[in-house]
Amino acid sequence: MPDILTISGSPSARSRTSALVRHVGGLLAEERHDVRHVAVRDLPPEALLAGNAAHPAIREVIEAIDRADALVIGTPVYKAAYSGLLKTLLDLLPQFALAGKTVLPLATGGSTAHVLAIDYALRPVLTSLGTDNVLRGWFVLDKHVSAEAEGAAVVAAEAADGVTETVARLVDGLAATSPEASTAGPGAAATARGGLARAV
Repeated sequence: MPDILTISGSPSARSRTSALVRHVGGLLAEERHDVRHVAVRDLPPEALLAGNAAHPAIREVIEAIDRADALVIGTPVYKAAYSGLLKTLLDLLPQFALAGKTVLPLATGGSTAHVLAIDYALRPVLTSLGTDNVLRGWFVLDKHVSAEAEGAAVVAAEAADGVTETVARLVDGLAATSPEASTAGPGAAATARGGLARAV
């Protein structure tokens, strides 16, 4: 199974974005993907702000990105763009760090007026890092996600189907490019989608 790295770019200690990203990671783990989570806010701020890619904690994240087959990148929307915290990490990555990887962008915000931030702000940066496969991302209103004390997410019914379908696109995309795709049979993707529909 492909390795997936989920990244939360929220600076908040109790973050709806992080909860959503972890929720998506949980759905992927249920599909038996190897999922690891990184919260950018937990990385050393001095290394991020100084652009110190040699710092052990930063180097570990860069190596995790290099090993991953796919990434789920989540961000709150501030001032019609992705978070500055996420930008500090993206700026530290090698020029083609995302080459050959599938990337699913997620965003949260207080108003649907911010929905285009994924395509007009985040997608170009991800593409500039070498990936040709940025999936159609998904925007979730803040009011449709709540973060529990342990960091788990409760996704409201209004958003749950969209999140499920978004994760299913990632699962389908990875299945189509995996070495096992030719032997899995045409029903493999549908089976994955069915499992995800039951999970949310």
